[in-house]
Amino acid sequence: MECTIDWGGPEGMLFVARTGSGHVAAMDGAPDGGGHNLAPRPMEMLLSGAGGCAAYDVVLILKRGRHAVTGCQVKLTAERAETDPKVFTKIHFAFAVAGKALPAAAVERAVQLSHEKYCSASAMLAKTAAITHSVTITDA
Repeated sequence: MECTIDWGGPEGMLFVARTGSGHVAAMDGAPDGGGHNLAPRPMEMLLSGAGGCAAYDVVLILKRGRHAVTGCQVKLTAERAETDPKVFTKIHFAFAVAGKALPAAAVERAVQLSHEKYCSASAMLAKTAAITHSVTITDA
């Protein structure tokens, strides 16, 4: 896996990431840090990546179990250390999963498997952050 990050220049703190899979993502800083608030912060991207990784796992596990999953949202809330490096110290994953007659045990198991076995991003972040999760299931 690889990616290249290019700085947008001396007028700000805009960075453009080009991934090995051929995609582009922008990152920027807050105005008080020299940025122009044109894109997510790098740490927001890191948190988003963990959420995407976990949601991907949950949907895939449920589909492989032949459950009729129709929606999956995960909202992450995080706290960071007050001193540099300002690592994440707490992260909560709030899953909202929808489907037709989804067994609660299957959804909980999918979330557990993601956090304990499959999600590489969560595994790395768990080195500095206490990770918790909650699950809400709706019939859809």
